[in-house]
Amino acid sequence: MNHGFETLAIHAGQDPEARTGAVIPPIYQTSTYAQDAVGAPRLGYEYSRSGNPTRDALQECLAALEGGPVGLAFASGLAAEDTLLRTVCAPGDHVVIPDDAYGGTYRLFAKVAERWGLAYTPAKVSDPDAVRAAIRPGVTKVVWVETPTNPLLGIADIATLAAVAHDAGALLVVDNTFASPYLQQPIALGADVVVHSTTKYIGGHSDVVGGALVAADAALGEQLRYHQNAMGAVNGPFDAWLTLRGIKTLGVRMDRHCDNAERIAAYLDGHAKVGQVLYPGLPSHPGHEVAAKQMRRFGGMISFRAAGGEDHAVEICNRAKLFVLAESLGGVESLIEHPGRMTHASAAGSPLEVPGDLVRLSVGIETVEDLLADLEQALG
Repeated sequence: MNHGFETLAIHAGQDPEARTGAVIPPIYQTSTYAQDAVGAPRLGYEYSRSGNPTRDALQECLAALEGGPVGLAFASGLAAEDTLLRTVCAPGDHVVIPDDAYGGTYRLFAKVAERWGLAYTPAKVSDPDAVRAAIRPGVTKVVWVETPTNPLLGIADIATLAAVAHDAGALLVVDNTFASPYLQQPIALGADVVVHSTTKYIGGHSDVVGGALVAADAALGEQLRYHQNAMGAVNGPFDAWLTLRGIKTLGVRMDRHCDNAERIAAYLDGHAKVGQVLYPGLPSHPGHEVAAKQMRRFGGMISFRAAGGEDHAVEICNRAKLFVLAESLGGVESLIEHPGRMTHASAAGSPLEVPGDLVRLSVGIETVEDLLADLEQALG
């Protein structure tokens, strides 16, 4: 039977526990497991880096939500990214990355993977011709996409870029963190691997750090699973349990995030002290039609450029009260930040440097009138 998203979020990988009937999967807080005989581990469990029942429940649920055969959970989003790159790439290979991307992803490519011998080229992922031009035939192994991008909220056409990547013999990797699997399912559009920082919308409560990979191909998924164990950047069982708990309300939370973000984007779009609003739900957004085609709704992230320049942007961040001045995103509480000095400081001086007048909002699920009032006073 094909179940709906909300049903999968609550039940996939989460059958009542066999011995007691506990409705919620237990936290298997153990490092090792008694074996029935030499070479005969019970249910295949030997050591919790290699396998843990709580993490397995999370991984099964993640795979179900993204529509792939294999899901894997990690200690952080960057741990997932690093494992993926070292699984599918080797020194001398090349990756196309977004010219607007999370600062930590850029740092991983520019400061870590490049020293390992992995070359990269930034390209505008909203422009398939730019991505095609950045590919090095026979050398490019991955086209790496965020959509929406962080922090400028650019939109990439996943189906089109899947064709571009596959024509070049490359994999299409989609970081789906900003959208969440509730709003967008890249594998159904042709992506080979989906990446998440589960810290964000999937966990949803700003209380746990984690990452995930979901593979469209079972064989690739098993290669990733091998490297997950060999490299060891797994999350602990309590972290897996917290993430699984957050997933249960993902659908209802995302609907409220979207409701609030749409109201706030419309308010900012007409404000005299805002130069430009970047939100794919606005008809004026250049990626609006593509986003409407491949997303259920437009998400809870908004960026805008302060009309008074960088100093004004910093003042807005500092004056906000209900919007908490903090890095990260995707929790139930609203956050505000200055990307150029916070999450994207590592991209300063690079092709991924963000405008100094940019403010990024992670719109939470509070009463929207309270959020609007806070922005009104913060804008000055």
